[in-house]
Amino acid sequence: MSAASYPDSDDQEGSADCGPSARSEPDPAEPPESAEPRFLHQTVMVAEVVHALNPAQGDFFVDATLGGGGHTEAILRASSPAGRVLGLDRDRNALEAARVRLAEFGDRFEAAHARFSDLAEVLRERKLGPVCGILADVGVSSPQIDSSARGFSFSANGPLDMRMDPTQGETAAELIVRLEESELADVLYRFGEERKSRRVARAIKSALQDAPIETTGHLSDIVRRAIGTRRGRIDSATRTFQALRIAVNQELEELEMLLASAPALLRQAGVLCVISFHSLEDRIVKWGFRQDGRLKPLTKKPVTPSEEECVRNRRARSAKLRAALRAPDLIPGTSR
Repeated sequence: MSAASYPDSDDQEGSADCGPSARSEPDPAEPPESAEPRFLHQTVMVAEVVHALNPAQGDFFVDATLGGGGHTEAILRASSPAGRVLGLDRDRNALEAARVRLAEFGDRFEAAHARFSDLAEVLRERKLGPVCGILADVGVSSPQIDSSARGFSFSANGPLDMRMDPTQGETAAELIVRLEESELADVLYRFGEERKSRRVARAIKSALQDAPIETTGHLSDIVRRAIGTRRGRIDSATRTFQALRIAVNQELEELEMLLASAPALLRQAGVLCVISFHSLEDRIVKWGFRQDGRLKPLTKKPVTPSEEECVRNRRARSAKLRAALRAPDLIPGTSR
């Protein structure tokens, strides 16, 4: 396997990438959701991922965000007939959907219920490696957003949960109770870039004195009353919901741990490929690649979806892909 090279993207850093991001909320024109929809997910930037990883026959890859298995399927086909993929996901529904989708590949595919920070241990336990490429398509998936029972979205009322793994950890409803007002404001500002974070936190804590906040509809109403209606398409509650979701799932900490551990897991000339969906994630990836001497970024700027893909899948519009090569180890006595 050899790393592929990309032409530099002409898009500016931090641009909207084919228009305003629509990842956090579904298109109002989309069909109504069911309480427990099938795990249907439009995989983002498949061709670009395969180009970056450049799979060859017999290579072994890790898909650290398995989802519905779209990227893994493309990697398995490109590395046919002997390439292998280990897929990780926190969501058991995603794992089950991927197992069904990828059944034709037999033992070329393995699935693990795990998070980024578990990757090294999973590889060690299963005696898998060396790793030729690692992919992470970070953030929340469409099936998770579209299920009101998961509590990620305020487009339909549901329990205020937001956990990617609904069997573990603290829910968003529990988080807003546990945090002090100042701590909650800090979470909203840091993870949601909510400029009125103190006002929102004060309103949430005040409402909690009267009754528990247990549904997405209740919380979104509180936020809208606190800060009013914003101009444009972004709902006033969007930043608060993003912040709580990131905090509940420790998304940025998990991403930082993946960036720290991945280079040691990759073989020389292996590729780490990350797709992010908002500026907080992309900044972590950008600086993680630049500051780790074991990694050599393959692009100066992130690769973004084609206009055709953005039209076909609105939620792809904010995607940014960065890839880095595992540089050769230094010979003792030399310098980079």
